[in-house]
Amino acid sequence: MTVFENIDDLSKAAADEFVRLATLAIAERGRFIVALSGGSTPKKLFGLLAEEPYRDRVEWDKVFAVFGDERYVPPTDPQSNEKMARESLISRVPLPEDHVYPMYQEGGPSHAAEVYESKLRSLLGEEAFIDLVLLGIGPDGHTASLFPGDPSVHEQVKWVVASVASANARDRVTLTPVILTKARLVLFLIAGADKAAPLKRLTEGEINLYETPSQAVGRYAPNVTYFVDSAAAS
Repeated sequence: MTVFENIDDLSKAAADEFVRLATLAIAERGRFIVALSGGSTPKKLFGLLAEEPYRDRVEWDKVFAVFGDERYVPPTDPQSNEKMARESLISRVPLPEDHVYPMYQEGGPSHAAEVYESKLRSLLGEEAFIDLVLLGIGPDGHTASLFPGDPSVHEQVKWVVASVASANARDRVTLTPVILTKARLVLFLIAGADKAAPLKRLTEGEINLYETPSQAVGRYAPNVTYFVDSAAAS
C-alpha cells in the first residue's frame, strides 16, 4: 500500500503507473487492455491522462478500454460510468472507437451481462488477462458492482453478471472475481475519510465476502496495489 498526502498526488502516481503499464504491455504483447472504473477518483486520473505530459506518452491506438462495472442506464444518463469515461478521457485522446467496449445493452441487465461476456471472451481469448483493472471501494465495502449481500461476489464461472446495488441505479452489470482476480495488475484507488473503515476491513479484516465484497478481489488476486490518500489511510 502506498499512501499519498492528497488525491492530486495519488492521481499523478496512478497516471504514471498507467503509462508505465501501457508501455510495457504494448512492447511485450502489442496492446494494452484496461478495465475502467467509475467514481470521482478515476475521473481525476482520466483527466490527467487526457492532458500533457501523459497524453502523448501512450500509444492510444493500441489501447483497449473495457469497463469493470456499469449502472444499467443509457450512456447519456448522468449516472453512467461510460458517459463519465467518454467525457473525461475517451473523447479527448486518439483511442479508436472500436477499441471501446461499453457495457450497456438494451434488453435488461442479465442480457447485457451475457453480451458483454461474449465480447470480452472474444477480446481476451484463452489467456483471459486484463492488463490493468482500476477499482475503488465504497463506504459499504463494495467494489465494482459487487455489493454486500449480493450473490455475484461468489460467482465461480461467469465473467460478467447482473447485480443489484443498495441505492441509486440499483440494476448493475459487473465483472466478477473470476476475471478480476486474473488481471495482471489490480490497482485500487482509494481516497477520503469515509473509506478508512472499509479499507481496513478489505486489507486486514476477517474475510467475509458478503459484508466486504471488495475482499473477493483484494485478498485473492495475486497482483494487487493500493494507492491511498492520507484520509483513507487514517
